[in-house]
Amino acid sequence: MAVIKYITAGESHGKMLVGIISGIPAGLRIDGSFVDGELGRRMQGFGRGGRMKIERDRAEFVTGVRAHYSIGSPITAVIYNKDFDNWSNAMGENAAAEAMEAKRVTAVRPGHADLSGAVKYGFTDARNVLERASARETAMRVALGAVAKLYLKSLGIEIASHTVSIGNITAKACSDYSDINARADGDAVRCLDGDASEKMVEAIKSAAEDGDTLGGVVEVVVTGCKSGIGSYVGEDKKLDGIIMREVGCVQSIKAVEIGRGIENASLRGSEVHDEIYPCGKHYMRKTNRAGGVEGGMTNGENIIVRAYCKPIPTLMKELNTVDISSYEAVKAAAERSDVCAVPAIGVVCESAVALGLCEALSDMLGGDTMQEVVERYENKESSHEQ
Repeated sequence: MAVIKYITAGESHGKMLVGIISGIPAGLRIDGSFVDGELGRRMQGFGRGGRMKIERDRAEFVTGVRAHYSIGSPITAVIYNKDFDNWSNAMGENAAAEAMEAKRVTAVRPGHADLSGAVKYGFTDARNVLERASARETAMRVALGAVAKLYLKSLGIEIASHTVSIGNITAKACSDYSDINARADGDAVRCLDGDASEKMVEAIKSAAEDGDTLGGVVEVVVTGCKSGIGSYVGEDKKLDGIIMREVGCVQSIKAVEIGRGIENASLRGSEVHDEIYPCGKHYMRKTNRAGGVEGGMTNGENIIVRAYCKPIPTLMKELNTVDISSYEAVKAAAERSDVCAVPAIGVVCESAVALGLCEALSDMLGGDTMQEVVERYENKESSHEQ
C-alpha cells in the first residue's frame, strides 16, 4: 500500500526549491491555479519582509502529472528562486570563493539553527546552515500541501486557518467556522476579529520601529472528516501524533495543541471530556474540547489545531552572540527577514495538517486511483451524525 509521503529540498538563496510527494493515486486533478493561489496566500500578511517583494512563487510540476492529472508515480514540483539572480556567484555548485566569503556568516543568531548546525556539521560558515533552515523552505511545503488539499477536497474535507493572537493581542474566540479562509485572507493579519486585528497591526509597527519581532498563535480547522481516521494500535498510526509532528516541524513553532489541550491540563475531567449522546443509530457530542481527535483517531467533530510560534530570531535590534571564527563576543548577524510571519504561518500550518491527514487517510484507504479512494471513503461508516 502506497502511503502518501513527501520530501523537500533546496536552499533559501539557491536556484530552486524542489519537492516530491509520493503515494498520490492516479486521477487526481492537479489544479495549478489553486496551487499557485495557495503560494500567494503564504506571501501575504502585514509584517512580511523584503523577500516577498522579490519572489512571485509559482510551482511547476515536472514529474508525475500529465495533462493536469496525477498518473500514480511520484509528483515532483519545483519553485524557482528569483533572488538567485543576485546570489548565483555565492550559492550552488559553481559558487566562487570570493563571493562565498562576502556572504559568510559567523556571528550566529540566538534562536536560529546557526550555531547548533555549524557545530553538528563542522561548518565555519553558518550560511551552510541558515540557507536550508530558513523558512523559505515552507514555500515548497505549501505547494505540496496544496496537492494534499486537492486529495482531501475530493473526499469533502476542507482545511482553513486564522490568527488567534500576535504578541499580547488576542482575538475573540471563533465560533463561526464558515468560510474561514475567505474571511481571514481579507484581513491584514488574517484575524477574524476586526478590533484585535487593528491592535495587532499597531503592535507589529511598534516592534518594527524597535528593530524587534513578534510571534503568536494560529488555529487550523479541518471540517468534513468522518470518524476513524488514524488508529490507536501504534504510535506511528496515531493521528494526533502525526499532526503534531507535521505542525511542530514548521519553522518557529514551539508548541502544538489539539482542541483545548493546554487549557484542559488544568481542569477536572468532568470539565474536559466531551460527553456522548444518542442520535438515531449514530452518536453526537455537544462540545468539542478534544479538538476532533480521541485515542489517536478522528471522532467526527471538526479537527482543531493550534500552533504557537516564537518571534522570528533575525532581529534588526542585534542580540549578543559569539563569532564562531574568533570566539569573540559580537552582535548577531542581520539577514533580511520579516517582523511578524504569523499570518503566513497559518497558511503553512494548513499544509502541514493536510500532509499529515493525507498520510493517515492513504494508510487507511489505500487505492491506486482516486475513484477507488473516493468510493472507499464514501462507503466508510462513521459514528458521527453529520
